Amino acid sequence: MRQLSNIDRTMSHFDSALRTAFGAGKRKTSFQHCHKEAGLTDVARARSGELMRINHCGEICAQALYHGQALTAKDGQTKQHLLAAADEEADHLGWCEARLNELNERTSHLNAFWYASSFFIGALTGLMGNRVNLGFVAATEEEVCKHIDRHLSEVAEEDLRTREILLAMREDELKHQADAIDLGGAVFPGWLKRLMTLSSKAMTTSTRYI
Repeated sequence: MRQLSNIDRTMSHFDSALRTAFGAGKRKTSFQHCHKEAGLTDVARARSGELMRINHCGEICAQALYHGQALTAKDGQTKQHLLAAADEEADHLGWCEARLNELNERTSHLNAFWYASSFFIGALTGLMGNRVNLGFVAATEEEVCKHIDRHLSEVAEEDLRTREILLAMREDELKHQADAIDLGGAVFPGWLKRLMTLSSKAMTTSTRYI
């Protein structure tokens, strides 16, 4: 089997960036809803749209982080774990985009910026070794679960379609977090997690409206 050259890997990640940030190509699976669309008020629909726009951009950031980390990962098993997690995040991205379409809402205009920023952070993290690389995955997924929990408290109770998407995403994120720790990921200190929280807040605040 032919080994990928640096140029091959770069082109592969560039292709992934285009597909992720600009929505090129189709997602792997669609979400199988258990509930029909509820008669949401304009306020509830707008709120769900804001939250799903944030989650959509969050999934773009997750893909960028994982692709960046995989590009510079020093261990084959770690690289495969990152690419598998990114593949699952692609499903989440599709679910969020489909829900935005149902709500007649748009994606964020900042997606390309956040993809590029996250890819750069991921690539730098990958250079720090496998324990830090996997620890970053675990800490990131922990942060994602926190903001999903906040969104579940904000979304209207009658918006069951949005709720079931968020709950399914949360389940996958918890698995990614546990798998990263099981593979030897470092547990990040509290101050570093707080710094990551501040960084994610910049994304969630900006993409809610832009």
